[in-house]
Amino acid sequence: MIARRTFIKGASMLALAASTPRQYVRESFAQQVPNSSGTESAKLKAPPGACDCHHHIYDAVRFPAPTNGGRLIPDARLEEFRLLQRRIGTTRNIVVTPSAYVTDNRVTLDAIAKLGPNARGVAVINPSITDAELKTLAGRGIRGIRFSITDTSTAATSVDMIEPLSKRVHALGWHIQINMGPDQIVANEALWNRLPTSIVFDHMGHVPQPAGLNHPVYGVIRRLVDKGRTWVKLSVTYDNTVDGPPGYADITKVAQAYVKAAPDRMVWGSNWPHPNETNKPDDALLFDLMLRWAPEERTRNRILVQNPAELYGF
Repeated sequence: MIARRTFIKGASMLALAASTPRQYVRESFAQQVPNSSGTESAKLKAPPGACDCHHHIYDAVRFPAPTNGGRLIPDARLEEFRLLQRRIGTTRNIVVTPSAYVTDNRVTLDAIAKLGPNARGVAVINPSITDAELKTLAGRGIRGIRFSITDTSTAATSVDMIEPLSKRVHALGWHIQINMGPDQIVANEALWNRLPTSIVFDHMGHVPQPAGLNHPVYGVIRRLVDKGRTWVKLSVTYDNTVDGPPGYADITKVAQAYVKAAPDRMVWGSNWPHPNETNKPDDALLFDLMLRWAPEERTRNRILVQNPAELYGF
C-alpha cells in the first residue's frame, strides 16, 4: 500500500503539472553546456521547428584556423552544440561561419551536412569566388553571406564588397547579413537602400545603450524593415547592454519595439558560443527572454518557426 504522505505528494505534483501552462514546463534536463553558464533547461518550451538563427561551430582539430585567422573557441564543436539544442529545445539552426575562419567555410558546411535537413548556413566570401563555387555552396545549404565589419582593421570583408557581392548572390535567392556597429549602419543607409537582396541585421543592429531607441540606427533599420526586404536578429550581445542579466531591461525595450513594429520580420539567435565573451551568459535565460520580448504565443511561433522557414527555406 502506498504511504499516505507519498500519495499526497504525488497527487500534488500531478496537480501542479496539470495547472502549469505548457510553455512554462521544464524538461527534466540539467547539464552544463560548454561556453554557457547555468545548467537548467529553458522555462519556455520551444515550439516544434523552433530555429536558432545565429550560432557558430569551431573545430580546431579537424578544421584549424587559416594562418590569417583568429582565435578558435574551445569546446564549441557540433557535439557541444547538440547539448545546447537539447537544453533550450530548438530543432532547426543556422550555422554562421565565425570571423576566425576568415573565408574558410568548411567547418560550417561540415556541420550543415551532419545536422541534415534542419540546418542551413551563412558563409563568408570575397569577390574572388567563382559562380560555380557559389552554386556549390547553395547546394550544400548556404542561404546568405555575412559581412562582419565591426573592426575594419581585422575584418575579412569590407564595405566596398557588399554591393557587388549582393548583386552576384541575388540570383541564388540569398540574403546579405550585416554585423556592423550602429554608427556604421547609419553611415551606410544609402547603400542598404541600393542592394537587390534582402538584408539581415545581426544582434538588433547593435542598438547602443543608454541611447537605445533614440539612437539613429533604430530609425534606419525600422525604415528598411518597413520596406519589406529587411530582417532583424533578436539576439543579445554584450556591447549593447548596460543593465545586463538577468533581465537585460535595456535590450528588452529594444526587442519589444522591434517585435511590436514588425513581428513578421524578426528571427531569434543564441549567438553561442559567444565568441567575444569571457564570462559566458546563461543560454536558457537568453531563450526565456522571448517570453518578455514576444508575450503572445502566436507571435513567438512566428519568430521562432515561421519567419526562419521563410528566410532560410525550410
